[in-house]
Amino acid sequence: MVEIRHERPGDIVAREHLLDLCFGEGRRLKTSERLREGRLPAEGLAFTAEQRGRVVGTVRLWHVEAGSRRHALLLGPLAVDPECQGLGLGAVLMRHALARAGALGHGGVLLVGDAPYYARFGFTRDLVAGLSMPGPFERERFLGLELQAGTLDGARGIVRATGAWDEADRPLAAFGDAGAASRRRVA
Repeated sequence: MVEIRHERPGDIVAREHLLDLCFGEGRRLKTSERLREGRLPAEGLAFTAEQRGRVVGTVRLWHVEAGSRRHALLLGPLAVDPECQGLGLGAVLMRHALARAGALGHGGVLLVGDAPYYARFGFTRDLVAGLSMPGPFERERFLGLELQAGTLDGARGIVRATGAWDEADRPLAAFGDAGAASRRRVA
């Protein structure tokens, strides 16, 4: 039995291990990661899948601006322990996160991911055709979903982070942590 619940501070180490296992160290170099760096996930939108006391899945959503003054969420990363892949847990996490985001009144969700996988949840390239990420990204993997009709209509410009700062990381972001700066140059 897998329980989907809100992420807790005690999940951080296990979550980071899971993300490294699923995506490797290179995950930290992605443009999506740059948008999340030093920020907190959107309130109430960070979820953990737990099985017998072990973190086996994670998904988080982050506040962004989708072009000029259009509030949206950036989803990611979504990860499922390799031992649990193929059982539908990723889909359960996605549906849970999207339903909660909609219930909280959020209108649009963006992500960079596998288009055929995310199409089943309603994500499409058409909604983000006028948007760009603030660094390198694969256009064919950049997708959007409207939780409220019209939220992303005509959205144009560059996606930028707008979420609250994680006070534990803020000093590093504000004063130019050398590791973060070098990752930004690579990304």
